[in-house]
Amino acid sequence: MVWKTIAAFAIGGAALMSTPAWSADDWRAAGQRGYEAADPMIGTGGDGHTFPGATLPFGMVQLSPDTRIQQRKDGYGWAAGYNHRDSSIVGFSHTHFSGTGHSDLGDVLLIPQVGEVKTERGDPDKPGSGYTAHFSHDSEVAKPGYYAVTLDDRDVRVELTTTQRTGMHRYTFPKGKQAHVLVDLRTSMYDYPGKVLWSRLRLRPDGTVTGFRETRGWAPGRQLYFAMRFSRPLTGHALQDSEKDVPYKGFATPASKQPAQRAQIEGRQLTGSFDFGALDAPLVVKVAISPVSEEGAIANLDAEAADFDFDRVHAQARKTWEDALGVLDIRAPDSDTRMAYSALYHAYMGPSLFMDVDGRYRGPDNAVHQAKGYTNYSTFSLWDTYRALHPLLTLTRPAQQTNDIVNSLLSSQRESPYGILPVWAFHGQETWTMIGYHAVPVIADAWMKGIRGYDGAMALKAMTASAEYGPYGGLDSYMKRGYVAIDEEGEAASKTLEYAYDDWTIARVAQTMDRKDVADRYFKRASNWRNAYDPDTGFMRARLSDGKFRTPFDPVASGYGTDYTEGNAWQYSWYVPQDVAGLAKAHGGSDKLLAKLDQVFDAKVDPKLFEHMEDITGLIGWYAHGNEPSHHVAYLYSYAGQPWRTQARLGEIMRTQYAPRPDGLSGNDDLGQMSAWYVFTAMGFYPVTPGSNEYIIGRPFLPEVALHLPNGKTFRIVAEGLDAAHGYIGSASLNGKALDRAFLRHDEIMTGGELRFRMQAEPNKAWGTHPDRQPYSMSAAGSQ
Repeated sequence: MVWKTIAAFAIGGAALMSTPAWSADDWRAAGQRGYEAADPMIGTGGDGHTFPGATLPFGMVQLSPDTRIQQRKDGYGWAAGYNHRDSSIVGFSHTHFSGTGHSDLGDVLLIPQVGEVKTERGDPDKPGSGYTAHFSHDSEVAKPGYYAVTLDDRDVRVELTTTQRTGMHRYTFPKGKQAHVLVDLRTSMYDYPGKVLWSRLRLRPDGTVTGFRETRGWAPGRQLYFAMRFSRPLTGHALQDSEKDVPYKGFATPASKQPAQRAQIEGRQLTGSFDFGALDAPLVVKVAISPVSEEGAIANLDAEAADFDFDRVHAQARKTWEDALGVLDIRAPDSDTRMAYSALYHAYMGPSLFMDVDGRYRGPDNAVHQAKGYTNYSTFSLWDTYRALHPLLTLTRPAQQTNDIVNSLLSSQRESPYGILPVWAFHGQETWTMIGYHAVPVIADAWMKGIRGYDGAMALKAMTASAEYGPYGGLDSYMKRGYVAIDEEGEAASKTLEYAYDDWTIARVAQTMDRKDVADRYFKRASNWRNAYDPDTGFMRARLSDGKFRTPFDPVASGYGTDYTEGNAWQYSWYVPQDVAGLAKAHGGSDKLLAKLDQVFDAKVDPKLFEHMEDITGLIGWYAHGNEPSHHVAYLYSYAGQPWRTQARLGEIMRTQYAPRPDGLSGNDDLGQMSAWYVFTAMGFYPVTPGSNEYIIGRPFLPEVALHLPNGKTFRIVAEGLDAAHGYIGSASLNGKALDRAFLRHDEIMTGGELRFRMQAEPNKAWGTHPDRQPYSMSAAGSQ
């Protein structure tokens, strides 16, 4: 692919050297730099909850080490299976979430052993008490699509890589030692007794091992199937069920007392040990997964990993990641380059592929369906990712991927027993986690940007079906009163605000379709945020069904039973992205809104106030960057006429909330939302209001970055004079013409060209402040 030449001009129109044409070689070079810079270890410590193992962009397999298997009540620090502070590894499982605050998965765990086979994990703090192995971080290598570590107590070198649906392990055993691989189907993230409802292990005549398990976890009744092959023939095996106190065992099978004779076993606590004798070469194990069947897993294995060439699969995984990361060509100091490419890497963890090579998948009705004409995805952390992740994908990934995501959401709505779009779904199953109907803005943002490879009428119908499903989240109350009543539904203030924004995106789509009836109805609903605003306190609050605000009121209070979701009044009262001008007017004008925002950031807050709330982290005053309701707040200064204040606040956030080290994320990455925020902010702009087709300009944090767009064009951002002492925008130009507004339009980016900033030490308090050149707000635009 050859990229078009972009002419760059200085402010005032004086010609500069034209930007060289971008070629496939340029993309490849950027991808190679990105691959070397990206660090999967970032976020594996602290509260980041990322995993260091091998996966592909949006892949179905996430093959990674699990350092502890914790009971659900103690599992928060191990939501991704791995915690950097640990020094032991339980094993390597094939499914993981990246950065979630709740968890599940950890399917099909393998652990190599030597000598005597151990089938119980043991105590991770007592080496040798079970099959759990000791390791040192010094022996780890974590790169996109590859992970390696040495298990010290057995001197086994483990290497992992993946295709889309298959994990590949390479184990180098010490010479002369008896080599074994244990498969444990009992373990799971956020474990608890009885979580495994049923499972099966089967050794087929050709040496293929297949099986499945069904779990009752975060997603109830989740089924996952697998197929596994070894590069060396078996010398022995044993299939065992360790469940005790089974009330009904049925009648004994002929091989019930001889595990080495069984070819198949079913139960709820299964392990299988597979023996290989003393090996003179590494053992390669490949494991494919399927949401449909064991046969589907075998087909996935045959299609994606027909041989045992680990190095070939690893090389292909590296190339896939280089191609994905090369979308950004970053020229910046090493630490910034490492952080930015790592953030882009983590932004590509989800949603994840969820279908077999033949297009079959399992839907929210737990039935098998066929994807026709699109690739099916699942793992939708929508309360988090609609804000920045999905908008980022519209700029960095082919339009077909966004079309596939929208078609996946629409298929899920059709297959849902409730007839609504996903709320927080993974592996096809709904979890009902968090609030809002935020599949709606994902679809709306795509539609408004002209990404329309799906049935528009069907999309609008699915959106309104979700917005009008009364039994969900107090919607009956909301549709009746214009707000969610707190005496009928918890967290009512947050729900009222989020529903109002989602409704605005429906109105926008309906407007483009000439559905005036729908647009008028939803623009009216989009103003419901006003019903939560209390002019006496200046905060968003919950009302009772009689219309009165609930009392007593404490703006500091957070947690279950309050008016808010994962936040308090100080954190949630700014969530009106569709109408910031209206919010300012409600406060009595921009100056009063600005004063209130200053109180958010400048407050002296004891972090102990939030000890009961795991997700409220990354505090700067009341601002909590570790949780999504705060992510747009620093950008509100630009709406209120002081973009230089946005620039200052962003400087503090980037300096204190991100770092290129394991504990370098101040909160859960939440399937890439924290990382997408970083990518956007580092480039210099952010999608405060998905569906508006506008991005608010903050300030750049990279001296130069070229964004290779999915339409074949390139948008280049240059920050002249940028350094730690020069963090304010002095002036800006777009394609050589002076830019005196603090926002960009989507089509301006997609056209390609150059955005150039001249940075300075002191704020330019006049830039971007013209009252006639302000970002979109619903009331200012004259929408109902």
